[in-house]
Amino acid sequence: MRTAPTILHLDMDAFFASVEQASKPSLRGKAVIVGGLGPRGVVATCSYEARVFGVHSAMPMGQARRLAPHAAYLVPRFELYRSISEQVMRLLRELSPLVEPLSLDEAFVDLEAGRAAWDAESARLAGTRLRADIRAVTGLTGSVGLAASKMLAKIASEEAKPDGLVLIPPGTERAMLEPMTVRTLPGVGPATGDHLRRAGITTVGEIAEAGEDELVRLLGKAHGHALYAMALARDERPVVAERETKSVSVEDTYDVDIHDRVRVGVEVGRLADRCVRRLRASGLSGRTIVLKVRRYDFSTLTRSETLRGPTDDPAVVAEAAARLLDSVDTTGGVRLLGVGVSGLADYTQEDLFAQAAGDRAEEPDQEPETAEPVAEPAPSPAERRWPAGHDVRHARLGHGWVQGSGLGRVTVRFETPYSGVGRVRTFPVDDPELSPAEPLPLVGPAGRPGG
Repeated sequence: MRTAPTILHLDMDAFFASVEQASKPSLRGKAVIVGGLGPRGVVATCSYEARVFGVHSAMPMGQARRLAPHAAYLVPRFELYRSISEQVMRLLRELSPLVEPLSLDEAFVDLEAGRAAWDAESARLAGTRLRADIRAVTGLTGSVGLAASKMLAKIASEEAKPDGLVLIPPGTERAMLEPMTVRTLPGVGPATGDHLRRAGITTVGEIAEAGEDELVRLLGKAHGHALYAMALARDERPVVAERETKSVSVEDTYDVDIHDRVRVGVEVGRLADRCVRRLRASGLSGRTIVLKVRRYDFSTLTRSETLRGPTDDPAVVAEAAARLLDSVDTTGGVRLLGVGVSGLADYTQEDLFAQAAGDRAEEPDQEPETAEPVAEPAPSPAERRWPAGHDVRHARLGHGWVQGSGLGRVTVRFETPYSGVGRVRTFPVDDPELSPAEPLPLVGPAGRPGG
């Protein structure tokens, strides 16, 4: 381990919920829960105000509603979250070439590699400046941990939450860790925690006292060795700048099982198109197409097909996914569908369409495709969906967001990240003056944060 706290861990505070609060003045200081709103939905994240009621990430949405019935429940806006995450990651890369993202809202930074810090004082200054820059650019807050190792930096950022900075001076690690619960250490989940508790081990200090041999006996060789080293504050893992992307995928869970085979096929085609858009946005292509189907009985089937070379052609991916679907029995109903591409590369093979289509040009009895393609009928205005929390624009009243919809009506609150609390109006779902809108930046043109 190094002798200075020059590894930084950033964790954005309640990221998805904080984005929603920053963009919606009426929700600031309120309980906000973001996730799937259907009967099978789960909480993606929630504001600190919602956590007071016992709500937490990965909780079934039905349980969250029972705990916090008056909270605001919103559908995630992942494209907005990704764009804000990219702003944050750019700030991190200005500090160092060694940035290791763990998710949209979390990353390690090696400050020493970027010469941004070399001792405790310079590390604290770098962390303080980073938090100020994040607030200025995004209007959001992040918590920073600084330590001599990745494990300790992550523990420090957790201690710093929300909106704080904690630095662990080298030499104090053991004393800080000893009274902490065993669940503080990475890799100690509920099952391992219960196993240790039954052995009379509840704190990190007690793990160290138990000794390596006892931990190996309790947990097995690999886990026992690793846990003992962590209890002694030993962590030699470097910050890794690039994590190789192994696959790109999208999936949807449906509130009601899909039984119509035609509808299943349409959904697979739609997912294939979304997957390719994400693939292209990353500048990648892939040669293995993967279809995931979770059926009515919770059984999950995965089918894959490997092409002769990588592609980012939506027609190729959609056709391969359709062929894979042909091999799956969906008679009893489908609750989840997913399409993915793996075997990634940063180039494409241009002649793959003929390959994926089975070289149809060689079939003499195939009619040439001269007719106009048959477009799917556009949904009637009454079928327009208005997801809770998503942005809309009214021709006369301007920008707002959906508070809720149902029974042929949609309720909109008209406000922006830079306005005061806005007024609420209700419209028919087919109101011609109402349309979906792109999210507004959280920080206005004058640099005024939304939150």
